[in-house]
Amino acid sequence: MLIPERGINGRLCLSPAAALARFTLMVVCLFLLSCGIIKTTYHITAGTLKLGYKVTKFAGKTVYTVGKFTFTVVKAPFSWPLTNDHIESIDGLTPKEAIRQGRVKASPYVVSGKRYVPMSVAAAQSYREEGLASWYGFETYRQKGGHMTANGEAFDPRGMNAAHKYLPLPTFVRVTNLENNRRIIVRVNDRGPFVPGRIIDLSAGAAKKLGFHDQGTARVRVETVPVES
Repeated sequence: MLIPERGINGRLCLSPAAALARFTLMVVCLFLLSCGIIKTTYHITAGTLKLGYKVTKFAGKTVYTVGKFTFTVVKAPFSWPLTNDHIESIDGLTPKEAIRQGRVKASPYVVSGKRYVPMSVAAAQSYREEGLASWYGFETYRQKGGHMTANGEAFDPRGMNAAHKYLPLPTFVRVTNLENNRRIIVRVNDRGPFVPGRIIDLSAGAAKKLGFHDQGTARVRVETVPVES
């Protein structure tokens, strides 16, 4: 207990020892408070640092910022063809009707007579796989109009986008080129690739960032990026 002393002018004041003890107590409290703030700033999941992201909405488009990467999402007109016209149905509906009803995130779909069942959102959080990546989108550069991804977005061949057979749409993933150790974050918003032996199809822009645009394919590691708003 700190016992005050009476000073020369009659006012109560703390002795030097008591004042030092009070100052030390304040420093300790401030230190503990600052530690608490730091702990609430970071979110750890399975040993992976969650990346913060922010969303900005404009007329007709939404911009996501994840780390140092920016993703512009625009809803595609229903008159545009799908980037993968081999998709026959999604959740038992025609692809565009399923997109219209918002039933594509983790719904089963059929491509060329084969049924694919995507993983759940919970299962996707721990997804990590190594394999062969390719890229797509060259054919859309000079075409009039545009193409629609499997979740109804306007396909951007220059953006940081990707297609995956089993991840929910959309999902953010980190892709590492194991041949040169370059890493980027992409937004999975499409289905594919359906060529045997390939695990992910990147946009042309993403392939350039990873340094394998000219060679066409590369061995990569793909892992889900947990994000926090």
